[in-house]
This record gives sequence, C-alpha cells and structure tokens, in this order.
Amino acid sequence: MAKFTCNFISYTLKRTVDITVIVPSVTIPESMGMGAAEGAAPALTHRKADKYPVLYLLHGFGNNHTAWNAYTNVELYAEERQIAVVCLSAENKAYVNSDRDAFYDFIARELPTFVTGMFPISDRPQDTYIAGLSMGGYGTLVHALSRPEEFTAFGAFSAAVSFGGDAEAQPEKDPGKLLEKQVQAGVSLPKAYMACGTEDHLYPANRDFAEKLRGAGVDVTWDELPGYGHEWRFWDIQVEKFLQWIAPLRTDAYKDSVRKV
Repeated sequence: MAKFTCNFISYTLKRTVDITVIVPSVTIPESMGMGAAEGAAPALTHRKADKYPVLYLLHGFGNNHTAWNAYTNVELYAEERQIAVVCLSAENKAYVNSDRDAFYDFIARELPTFVTGMFPISDRPQDTYIAGLSMGGYGTLVHALSRPEEFTAFGAFSAAVSFGGDAEAQPEKDPGKLLEKQVQAGVSLPKAYMACGTEDHLYPANRDFAEKLRGAGVDVTWDELPGYGHEWRFWDIQVEKFLQWIAPLRTDAYKDSVRKV
C-alpha cells in the first residue's frame, strides 16, 4: 500500500491543508510471486491501466486526517479490496460552510479535483463513495444528501445526525431537511449503510434516521452491535464491513479482486 501525506494550498480555504491518500500498490506477496500461476512471473508495474475507485472517509470531532489510519486497519482493508481512500482534516467544522471556513465547498468542489488530478483515482460517480464516523457521519449525510448524484453509496457510523445550529435557518446543514427536499424533488438517492453500537448515546438517533431514510424509499442497510459505545473498536469493524458491503455495487476494473496482503 502506498500512503501519501499531502500538504497543499487550498484556494477555497485560503491556506495550506493536510490530507492522507491511500492508493493500492504492489504487495510483498505479489513481489515474491505468491499467488501467480505456477511457473508464471508476476506482471508487476507501478503504472495503472485503470483508475481506482475512491472512498472519502471523514473523521470525528477532535480528530484529523491521521485518525482513521491511527486507530483502524483501513489501510489493510483498502489494499485487500483495491480501493483508494482519502482522509482530510476538517478541524471541528463539521464539513459544512461557516462564516470563516467553506469546508463544504472545499470537499464538494476542490478536494476531488486535487485527488483525481494527482493520483490514479477515478472521478466517476459510480466509483465514488463517502463515509464517516460521528461528526464525520454527520458530514457524510450532509454531502450525500446534498449531491446524491455524485456518490454510489454512503456510510454513516455512529453519526451525529444533527450537529448544532439552527436547522430552520440553515436547512442545507440539516440531514432531515435535505432528505425531505430530495424526496419532494423526486431525486434518486444513493444506497445507505448506517451502523451504531447499542451502548452509544447516539444509538436512538441513528436508528431513527435509518428508518427515516427507509421510509423515504432509500435502500438502507442497518447494522447494530450490542455492547459497543462511541469507540474506535466499533468503527474499525464498521469500515471493513462497509468496504465489503459496497463490493457488489462496484463496477470498476478491480471490483472482483480481493488480494492477500
């Protein structure tokens, strides 16, 4: 697995920003010829004939672009499933626009152009997924329900279904209002995966929002695990499950490949 830490100037945020980009690459077993047909040399190259699908993976409150790699095995799971993963630092700004920072605009308009311009990563909506935990789950809901045509599926783990502010005054920041707006407009919404531990204080809100999505006609998969609270052990389990769950939805060149790492 190739893991890049990038620091670049954002024209949206008017400052340098940090992101982590995980891109599948040659594994040690592959470099040693393991898994190749008997007598055949592995056809190894760092040139990619096809671009990778991508998961934009959002952190929670108090975290940054390093958190998913620090506390979970997402790098291993992405390598096995041959999918790129992009993590950014959104500070505690909830992935939405504010008076000081246009994080929604950065994620929606600028970040994808940087990622797909710099790396062998697809810009096709059918190859694009978004997921996140807690505050990142809230950000996932806002982005997926604001621009559903840009994602095949989304995952919200222990999501902060609402994240403060006046939803009536700012309906663009309220997942429930966004859902109602898209339903009224007859917009087709991506498939959804929602999960929460039964001991999490956000469990009732997550369960209820999953039912709200389902009632709106969204294809929802719900997963709850007894005994888990608001914790990384749960999110490590869920990010692997999410990558397994999207496997049948994928149409990219690597969709049928599960590698040994």
